[in-house]
Amino acid sequence: MQFKSIALALAALSAGSAFAQSSVEIYGRLNTSIERQKINGVSSTDMLNNASRIGFRGTEDLGGGLKAGFVLEHGFNSDTGAASGAFWGRQSEVSLGGSFGTIRLGNYFSETYFATADYVSMHNHDTGTSSDAFYADTRYFVGSDKISYTSPSMGGLVVHAAINARDIPGEVDRTVEFAANYDAGPMHLGAGYQKTGDLNQFAVRGLYEMGAFTFGGYIQRDEDVYGPGTRTTFRLAGMYTMGATELHLNYGRAGDYSDLDDSGASQYTLGLNYNLSKRTKLYTYYSKVSDGAAGIYGDRSHMAAGVRHNF
Repeated sequence: MQFKSIALALAALSAGSAFAQSSVEIYGRLNTSIERQKINGVSSTDMLNNASRIGFRGTEDLGGGLKAGFVLEHGFNSDTGAASGAFWGRQSEVSLGGSFGTIRLGNYFSETYFATADYVSMHNHDTGTSSDAFYADTRYFVGSDKISYTSPSMGGLVVHAAINARDIPGEVDRTVEFAANYDAGPMHLGAGYQKTGDLNQFAVRGLYEMGAFTFGGYIQRDEDVYGPGTRTTFRLAGMYTMGATELHLNYGRAGDYSDLDDSGASQYTLGLNYNLSKRTKLYTYYSKVSDGAAGIYGDRSHMAAGVRHNF
């Protein structure tokens, strides 16, 4: 009887460990550049951080096809070691997923941004001084107090819907957003809509891979985000790979806001990346923003060389 009880206890422990399998991963990125820049007529040479971060993410298998997950991500300045914003301010979320899709709660980046602007910013992952100067996000890239749903893939189509749980009249406007991504072999399409109070934006994106060439772009229509009235923005991006070397060309144009004359601007970036490994690359680029007389974005140019390492 005693041996039978021990065997039953061991079986229960074995079943419990199989039922709740979990994993935790430490990840991050250090991205630092040395730049010669000229901003509104003032020149300087600086060492700059390009969205460096460290994070923890994990999942637990709950059985029956269910999985729980979490992400905690903190931004820091790689050039000084100082914190970049609030601790865990880049991302802090918990999720529950299964065959029905994934539900997320917390503070995390906008899926409308990932579905459009970020997808075509290939040269430095839309970070640092060469990042997209014109994309309009109504609640910046991080949305706190957020609840969202992401569908499973339906023949290559994945859809997202999110809303901010907090709504304080006169203080914090609730944000709603919808995004979709569709992948079909070398063709990748995306769209996103976002609204915060009277501010709103809608964008569509396409990207196509053709051997060594990858090219794509997006077009966006926003209202009252950077200026009064409506504005149309587009961006085109291309990449050509030769072994470990990548050549990049990126051009964006922001039109005038309908209620603000001379508010348009243009931006172009020429970039060269060399991949030392799958995780480490050297890069250099020249990026320039030519602003209109309204001065929304600022006249600036940047010549940069840097190192990016993912872990």
